[in-house]
Amino acid sequence: MTAALLAQLRAAVGPAQVLTDGDLSAYLNDWRKRWRGRALAVVRPGSTDEVAAVVRACAAAGVSLVPQGGNTGLVGGGVPDDTGTQVLLSLQRMHRVRAIDAANLAITVEAGCVLQAVQQAAEAQGLLFPLSLAAEGSCTIGGNLATNAGGTQVLRFGNARDLCLGLEVVTAEGAVWDGLSGLRKDNTGYDLRDLFVGSEGTLGIITAATLKLYPLPAATTTAMAACDSLDACVALLNLARARLGAGLTGFEVMGRFALDLVARHFPALPNPLPTAAWTVLLEQSDTEGEAQARHRFEALLGDALEAGTIADAAVAESLAQSQAMWHVRESIPLAQAEEGLNIKHDISLPVSAIPAFVASTDAALQALVPGVRLVNFGHLGDGNLHYNVQAPAGGDAGRFLAEMEARVNHVVYDAVVAHRGSISAEHGVGQLKRDELRERKSPVALALMQRIKLALDPQNLLNPGRVV
Repeated sequence: MTAALLAQLRAAVGPAQVLTDGDLSAYLNDWRKRWRGRALAVVRPGSTDEVAAVVRACAAAGVSLVPQGGNTGLVGGGVPDDTGTQVLLSLQRMHRVRAIDAANLAITVEAGCVLQAVQQAAEAQGLLFPLSLAAEGSCTIGGNLATNAGGTQVLRFGNARDLCLGLEVVTAEGAVWDGLSGLRKDNTGYDLRDLFVGSEGTLGIITAATLKLYPLPAATTTAMAACDSLDACVALLNLARARLGAGLTGFEVMGRFALDLVARHFPALPNPLPTAAWTVLLEQSDTEGEAQARHRFEALLGDALEAGTIADAAVAESLAQSQAMWHVRESIPLAQAEEGLNIKHDISLPVSAIPAFVASTDAALQALVPGVRLVNFGHLGDGNLHYNVQAPAGGDAGRFLAEMEARVNHVVYDAVVAHRGSISAEHGVGQLKRDELRERKSPVALALMQRIKLALDPQNLLNPGRVV
């Protein structure tokens, strides 16, 4: 049966696009190098029809599929298991921009289109696609939508779901749903688009999407501000919201140790402010001219300084300085990787609850592991923290991860639930948080999710063992 299936797959996509030999680690190992799978074959379709043919062949043979985009996920959702019986379906060859409708502020792209390429295609038309994250040079739109990615612009533009107008999806039976609508309003039944966005390839395979575009801002201003406490960071956020309104497009927070790691591992990166307990990165994008936007931004920071909300601030004087500030923020995950394995948490909380959560959870973790180092940073504007836990200085990072992950997760996730938060904000569930989801999610919600999965994928062939 295996030989027959491989022959069908080669007939569907071409022999050169069915990989069974050689170094396939780029597909079979996850970005964090935490999961290493094996596959019956890596199949690389070049069109939606080819994806559908592959799915039909696998469904007939009872062989499960694992869809994969740029393989930049952090929860083990895009790599096969270690049985060697699954087909890894890579969508990287499907990278065309199909259409740009400037009058409708919409762009239609295939799932394998790299996020940065979508941004550039929009910018070439004088428009903005605002989804932005550190992996934008390699992550793909299909993966962004499958995980409902967030990033740095959620405060103004929302998650990937909010930026999606329509989808094209191959179902578990190999049928194609063409829902590539550019409509903002369509009340003709259940919203199938939102069902597939965030489902991590467990309900259907996203092959293309129609996405929202926006006018390019006339001016963008970036600054860093030093705060003595998280309460002060929240106060600054409230002030920025009141003064800038929708013009506030970014509000990132970075703890002292997170920036210490960047300075240690990337000493060439400039940091315009002295080390503080917390550093905020703010950005406003405006339709007004540069001078007016800058004046409003500087007035905001001046009032915050006078009130004692911030201790110091630096405003970027050029595009290069703005990019350097963002580079510092985006280098935190890379600096963590250089420091060694760590226990990652991508959590969401009400913004008002974040100072209390951090204070109590920091103390609980220090009591559990004296000397533990907390790498706390993230998107304070939308309540999303990357609350990561590093081994004590000089400790064995691998051993710390292996021995302490479950106990650390218990402390962190108990605190998240107590503050009415979520254990996954933008990374997804994958296999990393699947068991935690069973413990933390409402039984009613879990039952509904399982019934949806059974209805849309009765053979459990699409990314089994992930999410539910």
